[in-house]
Amino acid sequence: METVADAFKGLAATVNSRNPQVAVSQFSDACSLFSGLFGILDTSFKFAKMDYVGKLNHLAVASRSISTLEEMIDKDIQAGCVKKYGSHTRNLLKVKQGLEMIKVFCEELLATEGDDSLKDAAIKAYNQVLFPHHQYNIQKACATGLNSLPSKSLVLLLLGEAEETINVHLQSYVTASTPVIAYLDKLFLSKNLGIDW
Repeated sequence: METVADAFKGLAATVNSRNPQVAVSQFSDACSLFSGLFGILDTSFKFAKMDYVGKLNHLAVASRSISTLEEMIDKDIQAGCVKKYGSHTRNLLKVKQGLEMIKVFCEELLATEGDDSLKDAAIKAYNQVLFPHHQYNIQKACATGLNSLPSKSLVLLLLGEAEETINVHLQSYVTASTPVIAYLDKLFLSKNLGIDW
């Protein structure tokens, strides 16, 4: 988790700079670091892994020919495909929503320190961020997956982390991801695209 936190500190530094230009590669590389966590939570987070990782892979491919997130959105606007399934911009929005869910999940884990269950934190994060954007069949699959989460102590063991260190990394991610998510919201809104689709 330390690697994830450090990568998002780098992204935060970029978006907080005077002229923020976030490279698609920097963004997709940082976001891809969650794949290890999804691997550990494979059964419970299968829905998220398939959705998040699939969209992230598309962004990684886009990074080979497109420099920045803003350029990527502008190209989709010019092509008239912003909100079409599979567009880079739609994939970016869905990855952003995944980052928001992870942020809320981390905040809930920090607020319930000492609780060995991940279930309540995950359900609250899902309901707050992703539930409104999912169709009924996905909502049901997510509810089933979230109810089968392993214990926090097992996840920490599999990650090779102690509770004291994981809390530091969770807080670092929350702090660093906040300006990154705000930057993405501002980018979408500056192009008159909205963020609730």
